[in-house]
Amino acid sequence: MSRHTPEMECRLAVVGTGMAGLSAALFAARRGIDTVLVGMTGPLVFSSGLLDLMGVHPLEEGRVREDPWEAVAEVRRDHPDHPYARLDPADMRKAMDEMVAFLGENGLEYRLDPHRNQQVVTALGTLKVTYGVPATMMDGARALRRKDPGLIVGFEGLKGFSSRQVAEALGASWPALRSCTVALVPSGTEVFSQQIAERLATPQGRKDWIEAVRPRLGDARVVGLPAVCGVYDGGAAFRAMREELGLPLFEIPTMPPTLTGLRLKALFEQHLPSCGIRCRFQQKVLKASMDGSKGLLLECGVEEPVLRVRCRGAVLATGRFFGRGLRADRKEVVEPLFQLPLHQPEGREQWHRRDFFHPAGHPVNRAGVVVDDLFRPVDAKGAPVVPGLFAAGSILAHQDWMRMKCGAGLAIATAYGAVQGSLRWLDR
Repeated sequence: MSRHTPEMECRLAVVGTGMAGLSAALFAARRGIDTVLVGMTGPLVFSSGLLDLMGVHPLEEGRVREDPWEAVAEVRRDHPDHPYARLDPADMRKAMDEMVAFLGENGLEYRLDPHRNQQVVTALGTLKVTYGVPATMMDGARALRRKDPGLIVGFEGLKGFSSRQVAEALGASWPALRSCTVALVPSGTEVFSQQIAERLATPQGRKDWIEAVRPRLGDARVVGLPAVCGVYDGGAAFRAMREELGLPLFEIPTMPPTLTGLRLKALFEQHLPSCGIRCRFQQKVLKASMDGSKGLLLECGVEEPVLRVRCRGAVLATGRFFGRGLRADRKEVVEPLFQLPLHQPEGREQWHRRDFFHPAGHPVNRAGVVVDDLFRPVDAKGAPVVPGLFAAGSILAHQDWMRMKCGAGLAIATAYGAVQGSLRWLDR
């Protein structure tokens, strides 16, 4: 790296742009911390857009929970090493409320019941338990509870979504559900979600859709369709379609990559800079080191460093294996950026159980960075290993976010905890 490489200084750097990193940057900036955010937001397009908090506990029983906060309390009691056990539930509520408010202020409204999870329909025709539901999906959750007669509408040529499959798979739990398929492109043409979204963003495209659907409505009191009602319009296309149809309307999250994830990606990229955050969305941290007594030095770029970031503290939110926050070789799991010690099974032969579908999951799913109550990565003796470093999100140990249905909640709540911990460090 050239000695003339540009440099940037800040009080706090956030490494990673999944939900945990984006949340940490937002929380830090709103608390007056000069913040730099580094990471590529591409993985967000794999998001369903749902904000899980805690949906299943105990895992061994596969018990789906109606009250997520009751489940959180039991997880804190039953699993004292779980990251939720290091958080005050009142702070978790503040974090979730602050994130939902931010999303809503910027055109992506969510609906949630403070004391109840919702069930939403998936593209596979299954039901998913979640806490925060995009406003575009909420009519489906309500209609499901009432078992209202409904119609699921698919699109000819759209891969990964079958309205017939959704309706038939939900037959036992939602018997008054029918399906149909309409065409917005010439028959026999393969079509992608974004193409449909672009058509539905126009008055003519919406008119064509409604004219195709109306004769098929029958006794339907609610209509569902894949999540294709606009991307960058803050829900305008969806609201127009619902009004013109004259019936409750709901979107169904599709298989990734998703427009629900693209909506989140676009929102954060557009609005985080206006919060005073200096964002480097097309770069990643390639190397990290101590910067004498001043803090940390991060070398950022794509293949080669093109920027140095000097920071007093940092939040590590690089995710697990998919986000490359963790890597696995034939012997062990490693954290590649800071070489942090990890909690993990003693040998690779213990990573997985013999039963692939074991309800408790596999031990390697709980591998990750161990933190203290300030969310500082610690060693086996509980001592912080990198001064000024904090960690948040799915990189943390002792949790199985996918099976426990707590992914977004874990990201948002631990980001809040890591920022609160960093305030103590920065204000010393």
